[in-house]
Amino acid sequence: MASLTRSSRPNKKAHIEKLLTRGVDQIIVRKHLEQVLVGSKKLRVKLGIDPTSPDLHLGHAVVLKKLRDFQQLGHKVVLIIGDFTARVGDPSGQSKERPILSEKEIKTNTKDYLSQVGKIIDVKKAEIRYNSEWLGKDVGETLELVKVATLNQVGERADFQERIKKGQKVSLLEALYPLLQGFDSVKVKADVELGGTDQLLNLLMGRQVQRYFGMKEQDILITPLIEGTDGSAKMSKSKGNYIGLKDSPEEMFGKIMAIPDALIYKYFELCTDANDSELRDIKKLLKSKKKNPMELKLRLGKEIVSLYHNQKMATDAEKKFIRVFSKKELPEKIDLKVLDKKIYEITELLVATGMAPSKSEARRLVIQGGVKVGGKKVLDTEKKIKLSTENTLLQVGKRRFLEVRIPKPLN
Repeated sequence: MASLTRSSRPNKKAHIEKLLTRGVDQIIVRKHLEQVLVGSKKLRVKLGIDPTSPDLHLGHAVVLKKLRDFQQLGHKVVLIIGDFTARVGDPSGQSKERPILSEKEIKTNTKDYLSQVGKIIDVKKAEIRYNSEWLGKDVGETLELVKVATLNQVGERADFQERIKKGQKVSLLEALYPLLQGFDSVKVKADVELGGTDQLLNLLMGRQVQRYFGMKEQDILITPLIEGTDGSAKMSKSKGNYIGLKDSPEEMFGKIMAIPDALIYKYFELCTDANDSELRDIKKLLKSKKKNPMELKLRLGKEIVSLYHNQKMATDAEKKFIRVFSKKELPEKIDLKVLDKKIYEITELLVATGMAPSKSEARRLVIQGGVKVGGKKVLDTEKKIKLSTENTLLQVGKRRFLEVRIPKPLN
């Protein structure tokens, strides 16, 4: 990770300008934030992430990269793992109530968070907090929070109004969520809070909660949301359109190659470290149509894979993609898994081979037409697959292959 200390005066102005403009949707209050960044005060910059899934993805990386910008200027980044708020569920942008996670699920999801976050920020220099440290331990404080906002104010939220119109419930627990997130800002004494555009109302509530408790209000920096591989919806694990930070180089590269051409520039701007000059050139090439978008996408894939793996792995992933998908060939090496049972339901087989993490995910893959056995697409989630001592090719999506069989008899 490149290091830029607060004493690096020749670069500080340019770095502040980049922090305030690149990958930024809006800032509240920009003039004040710019003034304090130019000054000598060491800011406490907060980002909260609820562990609703075990995987972080490029959508999370957009705001984490902005957190890194603050860290490189010498400010203290405070990463809050919302192990308590994950049990409530953030209602922002949700068309229905989120399922409530158990403590065990949250613990499992949190397990690899810091290793994933560490691909972007310097975790050793960050302050890592879990909001269960203060939320839920003092009923009095929680009840005090309820005084901060009115039911009228909560009811004005567009996402709540939409659900009420559809006859869907909005729980009081969900209504409390923005206040809980705002209380995090009080507890860690945040000067700045970061979040995506869907978090704006929650972050504004943070200012209101700080004001109620007699604190100076935090500035807010909002980053854009990034669409997933389908190009139509916000990147999300639940929608199956995400590019995970833990994805293998080949899987990450292949997913990037699947994004619509219209997203190429946005991904370069938000997901890579390309400089301003390079971004201008990419924009010109896309506008002039002098270069095949596929060439730019190959470059994009290499740059992103290099960031989360390394240059050699990125080059190898590119070569494999060209060989397997452009030339319609199978990978040179396909792993083999030997299973004990002879007959499996397709969803059971996907879980047993590790090609899907759960039966629900396996069902989703089958329903979406992403599963082939022996080169033939499987669309029936209850289809029985009969294995033999000969290898059977199992394919999930365009990039994942595995051969399976039962043990061969001993001679």
